[in-house]
Amino acid sequence: MKRLISWNVNGIRACLNKDFAASFAALDADIFCLQETKVQPGQVDFSPAGYHCYWNYAEKKGYSGTAVFTKEAPLAVFYGMDKPQHDTEGRLITLEFPAFYLITCYTPNAQDGLRRIDYRMQWEDDFRAYIRSLDQTKPVILCGDLNVAHAEIDLKNPKTNRGNAGFSDEERGKFSDLLAAGFTDSFRYLYPDRTGAYSWWSYRFHARENNAGWRIDYFVVSDRLAPQIKDAKIHTDIFGSDHCPVELEIEI
Repeated sequence: MKRLISWNVNGIRACLNKDFAASFAALDADIFCLQETKVQPGQVDFSPAGYHCYWNYAEKKGYSGTAVFTKEAPLAVFYGMDKPQHDTEGRLITLEFPAFYLITCYTPNAQDGLRRIDYRMQWEDDFRAYIRSLDQTKPVILCGDLNVAHAEIDLKNPKTNRGNAGFSDEERGKFSDLLAAGFTDSFRYLYPDRTGAYSWWSYRFHARENNAGWRIDYFVVSDRLAPQIKDAKIHTDIFGSDHCPVELEIEI
């Protein structure tokens, strides 16, 4: 059994000042993935004992970035998807293990007014091709802030948010395309009808207090791994970011 955690920390330095280390230790994951670390090399010293640590930094300072901490040493580590147009923002880390690939991903935000929707659509197509190519070799576990609420059940106010970044028909359609390509949303696999299950809340309007949130943080697995999913959790009791950690327990 492996326990995997994914968390968009919205700045690891700020999160470290909000009990991140204690939360990290308490969750005791076999693999712990971060998104939106917002640091450059040398700006943060977090190297937990017993873990191998991997960071992917954006070229732009204070922006994006991902990290992975794993108890088991991977066979190989890859940064980005080998496409220069996508690989300057530190959004992807892939670890190869004997039985599976692990990918942590911070999907580009389409931004207000869908200003970046064309780029987002290209990212989605290229990323889907990348993950499918890996899946042909061995099964994939993908986690991260995928910046989309897939269905109306995945956010508090679907009617007023339709067409906004993260809930546009285009973005939702690309997530459907990913699932149709042979992948399973682990949380919905176990809890297809659970409402009020969110992983991100705006800092405005007391959204977290009112649970007016969105589920945009995921563990997605190759379909053939779905029967091995044992649990999928959303740790709404853990603070430190505008996102909370999400968890996958899987027999692998």
